[in-house]
Amino acid sequence: MLDIATDGRTWLLTGPRSSYALRLTENDELLHLHWGPRITLADAEDLAARQELPYWPFEAPVDGHEEYPVEGGPRFTRPALSVRTEERRGTEWTFQQYEADGDELRLRFLDDGLRITLHYRMRDDVVERWVTLANEGTTVELLRADSATWTLPRREESWRLSQLHGRWAAESRLARGELTYGEKVIGSRRGHTGHQHLPWVALDTDATEEHGEVYGCALGWSGSWRIAVAQLPDARVQITGGAGYDESGLLRLEAGGTFTTPVFAGLWSDGGHGGASRAWHAYQRAYVIPDADRDRPVLFNSWEATEFDISEEQQRALAERAAAIGVELFVVDDGWFGARTSDRAGLGDWTPNPDRFPEGLKPLADQVHALGMQFGIWVEPEMVNPDSELYRAHPDWAQFQPGRKRTELRNQLVLNLARPDVQEYLWEKLDALLSSAPIDYVKWDFNRCFTDAGWPGEEYPQRLWIEHVHAYYALLDRLRAAHPGVAFESCSGGGGRIDLGVMSRTDQVWTSDNTDPLDRLAIQHGFSHIHPARVMAAWVTDSPNNQLNGRVSSLRFRFVSAMAGVLGVGGDLTRWSDEELAEAREWVELYKEIKPVVQRGDLYRLRPPSGGMSAVQYAHGDEVVVLACLQAQHYGEPLPPLRLRGLDPAAIYECRETGELHRGAVLLHHGLRTGLHGDFDAKVVRLRRM
Repeated sequence: MLDIATDGRTWLLTGPRSSYALRLTENDELLHLHWGPRITLADAEDLAARQELPYWPFEAPVDGHEEYPVEGGPRFTRPALSVRTEERRGTEWTFQQYEADGDELRLRFLDDGLRITLHYRMRDDVVERWVTLANEGTTVELLRADSATWTLPRREESWRLSQLHGRWAAESRLARGELTYGEKVIGSRRGHTGHQHLPWVALDTDATEEHGEVYGCALGWSGSWRIAVAQLPDARVQITGGAGYDESGLLRLEAGGTFTTPVFAGLWSDGGHGGASRAWHAYQRAYVIPDADRDRPVLFNSWEATEFDISEEQQRALAERAAAIGVELFVVDDGWFGARTSDRAGLGDWTPNPDRFPEGLKPLADQVHALGMQFGIWVEPEMVNPDSELYRAHPDWAQFQPGRKRTELRNQLVLNLARPDVQEYLWEKLDALLSSAPIDYVKWDFNRCFTDAGWPGEEYPQRLWIEHVHAYYALLDRLRAAHPGVAFESCSGGGGRIDLGVMSRTDQVWTSDNTDPLDRLAIQHGFSHIHPARVMAAWVTDSPNNQLNGRVSSLRFRFVSAMAGVLGVGGDLTRWSDEELAEAREWVELYKEIKPVVQRGDLYRLRPPSGGMSAVQYAHGDEVVVLACLQAQHYGEPLPPLRLRGLDPAAIYECRETGELHRGAVLLHHGLRTGLHGDFDAKVVRLRRM
């Protein structure tokens, strides 16, 4: 809901539980008023009347108060907008008008020929903000164009910052600590979202998992990005973020040129970190994720079973075993195309290897369908091996700096997707591939960062950092429109491209290449602070874990760990015993029963994975699912009961496994006994409200 004051200079956006207000002064200073619990327009106008910009020597009165600080004039905070022309640098804007279009507010400003529009939209309790720049004058270079600046209220207590950090095979780990004076900057200068940080931050003063105020911000951009959290000299806190890592330049806008920033979304919750997470999840299921009301199938992926040693006969054998344990989607990973017998060749040549698939992919896909499963494949379209037909024909299509060595990572180079000819080539190849066989699913990978991001002959080569992402989005959009039955997964060596931007165009994401079930508990715990289980792919693989650590774990522990998201199987099923296959089938069938609750339900983190027992709970309608995992039991001491959340205290809940009846109030205040013991034990508990 959008309310506007009679003078047209105070605006209030209101959701079910929160409000956001801003005010334009008589001097065209756009000031922040309120972000927090619901207030009325009269409250916002009262705040505007009382707001003061105190003078303090060597400080700018507007610093810490502006909605969108630009570079120029008496300002010393980090500018959200930095532009330059041949004559000057900075912005001196004047307000033109506001527009209200349904629930969207647009505030229009003008600086000479540069039109700057700030966009606001409230979706439930998430405020979406972005900026449009349109040039109607001489050429303007965008050095920095952030999507939004968020202002937090002043508090007596110190602010705590939560973020998700990591690296390859160790993504999305939660870090939380006191915010100090100065700036905390996270981001990626790698050309993709990156394994090192997810583009999300949360701030609180004293919040627990289920109580207290939490402010969160998440950026929807799949290239290089930056979020800066600043505690200013007067203790005010502002969060600024957008595309690009530094001020080296984003784009050059000629007359008639436009640029729209990605969405930078903000959320206030008084339900603690758990309440904030559930609000983020609901927002993504309702407004971001395609077809979020359709549950994702249980998949099998061939990579860890075969790696590059692929043949049609071998894949058929795996498919038969996968179907026998109840798998719903069979995915052929890397190695099916070109001269791809290792990671040294073939990328860019997106046609089936004639020795491995003499009649193409269709015979295998038909058999997979006959077994009752969907069929999927792996691709990495944005990359090229120097040993490929594509590179031999078009070496200039790769990103490179003239006169410099072309850096190879994983024996591959990055294609310059900003080039129209590269875009058209990939469209033709991928469209033909998806038309050649009944393909239902594409795992889209991105296995190396930008290093030599050059574009010889281009007048403004750094634009490729932005336009590569735009072209990637456009290609995904075009393929989805042409092949509406195909689902897409975002992968980047695991969790290297996970953000609200890619999530709006894909059906799920590969959370991490690390499939160790114990490591995954911590990765999934962090991931859940911003993204829902509906998109979080998790696999059951072989034991000992042959990829990273050699850890031995039971099939029970591996399945319960992976059932916290979109369940997949990635082990070599031809080596599993009959007993293991029979047990796996039972787990897969159980997951199919709880899948609607896990993928659509409200998530409660009951206990974090900190060495003992950890547990998550999902509630959807009358159904409740608890996944409990025990890493180690110490000194033989019995485990304390799990206190559940989100239940009706006056209701009776029946345990689906035992038939035992539980009172809601007892489960909430005294807890549920799991019966876990020893090391690497795990359990699924299903409850139904009577």
